[in-house]
Amino acid sequence: MAKKIGFVGVGRMGANMARRLKDSSYKVSAVYDLNSIAAESLAKEIGAEPCNRLDEVTKKSDVVITVVTDDKAMDKIFSKPKAKPTPRHDSLLYDAKGKVFINCATISPKTHVIVEERAKEALAGTVEACMASSIPQAREGTLYLMCGGEKKTVQRVRPILTKLSSSLRYIGPAGSAAEVKALVNMVMNINTAGLAEGLGLGAALGHDLDMLREVFSQTGANSRVLETDGEDMQKRDHECYFSAAHAAKDSGIALALGKQRKLNLPLAMATKAQYDAMVALGLGEYDKSGVAELTFKGRKPKKPAGKK
Repeated sequence: MAKKIGFVGVGRMGANMARRLKDSSYKVSAVYDLNSIAAESLAKEIGAEPCNRLDEVTKKSDVVITVVTDDKAMDKIFSKPKAKPTPRHDSLLYDAKGKVFINCATISPKTHVIVEERAKEALAGTVEACMASSIPQAREGTLYLMCGGEKKTVQRVRPILTKLSSSLRYIGPAGSAAEVKALVNMVMNINTAGLAEGLGLGAALGHDLDMLREVFSQTGANSRVLETDGEDMQKRDHECYFSAAHAAKDSGIALALGKQRKLNLPLAMATKAQYDAMVALGLGEYDKSGVAELTFKGRKPKKPAGKK
């Protein structure tokens, strides 16, 4: 069991994972985020130290959990270290011998492989722990985790992973868990866009949507998305648990994998186009359920509060 855990990326998911581990009697030693105010606030709440540099997080931690936005951010925090840190060059891999990095962001499989290679050069280990759950599950420790990397490294941090999850599945070597996560999100996004069209058409036909959702739930139209997003689509409640911007990004990861295998994925392409449209309209921070704003007749979607 690691004595000290650091966090890089303390947005909605990362912050609640840190709180969960603190409640589980782990020492959360250090937190880092480009949003320094968020890092300082969380650090004060859970008794951690806010860090201004990535190498400080590594120094103060045995295990570092990362939850960043995309491949570019991941490449940056795991950049190849130079002889010593400089104000312009920072990396989690400085003096990282013996450390383990648990990487939870939804990014391309190739980037996970590259990060593992760089970590090995630094005599450190990596685990990809792809999450198929949302904010409440992060806080409650009931995430569904798909893990990739070397089995011995996954086993080394398994006690931490079990405190964060209610279900933990080892998928295979580096990159494999990210592939499965991309498929999960591809299908979820397609289901979400399909449900929005079904409810939108039902509303245009004049059907009661409470009735329609109940019928869907008892027939082949049923899905997990119906349970989580159906009422929100009907009532235009798009509080963000999984943003439209992330849905667009993740659909793009799946499409890139399909292109590599020379597969035509028309539903994934159409779904990505819908979420890209939301981003273009300034609705990227809506929950993915906000795709219904594009399908219900007569709706004029408004930008989230604070957006210009």
